[in-house]
Amino acid sequence: MAFTPLNSLHSFLAVARHRTFAAGARHLGVSTSALSQSVRQLEARLGVTLLTRTSRTVALTDAGQRLLENAGAAVDQALESLRTVSFRPGEVTGRVRLSVPTSAVGLVLARLLPRFLERHPNVEVEVQVENRLVNIISEGLDAGIRLSEAIERDMVQVRLTEPGRFVVVGAPSYLSRRGTPQKPQDLLQHDCIGIRTSQHGARYAWELERGKKTWRVPVQGSVTTNDPQLMRLLALAGVGLVYLFEPEIADELRRGDVRLVLESYAAAVPGFFLYFPSRAQVSPALRAFVNTARELARDTG
Repeated sequence: MAFTPLNSLHSFLAVARHRTFAAGARHLGVSTSALSQSVRQLEARLGVTLLTRTSRTVALTDAGQRLLENAGAAVDQALESLRTVSFRPGEVTGRVRLSVPTSAVGLVLARLLPRFLERHPNVEVEVQVENRLVNIISEGLDAGIRLSEAIERDMVQVRLTEPGRFVVVGAPSYLSRRGTPQKPQDLLQHDCIGIRTSQHGARYAWELERGKKTWRVPVQGSVTTNDPQLMRLLALAGVGLVYLFEPEIADELRRGDVRLVLESYAAAVPGFFLYFPSRAQVSPALRAFVNTARELARDTG
């Protein structure tokens, strides 16, 4: 096929999103050398360097980052239009790509996705489950789900859940063995299941609050993880205290399998929100997803 800027632009976007030529080539079903040549042709045509190449990975230059953010969504929409041109008029088609944290899977997606897919069976939903903060624009995603405190201000936000709390809990067996902390500083004398942040790799200091006063407690313990499910299981086994979003462990609290400690210091959070770029052209598939999310939030609010 003759060279056109659009061919090479598609090649560039694949490399920019996968951060290696090899992964981009696998995604497009072409050879690595062909993909590299296509990107070099685009750079030569534009007269700028878009990628800084190393032996294993690539990094975006400032020009490459601007091109990814400005052109990525438009190219995706054009390709999606070609893919779905044969569907019936008025039928919602396309793809919705989401980034969600582990905690939102059971609390939000387990209820939202079945309702959405029942109404729009020709929409493909791709879900990336990861706890790190994701730049949904640069990674070619349509939307994300996060607690609103982690969402950039220039995003449109749609409330999915009511406000909640992050709480400290422990099994009765642990509390009878080690006692119950009465103030935040007491946590330093307890075995706590640590949280390793995916964003920076640092150990997370538990955040507590009471009135206008706040604490960040650098807890210690034998186990550190970023998986809420493992934290919950270890708490049930009496290994130590854990710090979780309260709805994630609500059933165990109701049964008495674990108990709240330091409840008067529980940190309030606004709840989960669906978010997407305010400047992006919303596709019919994403618009339908947002409408279903709003409806579900009203029904369960």
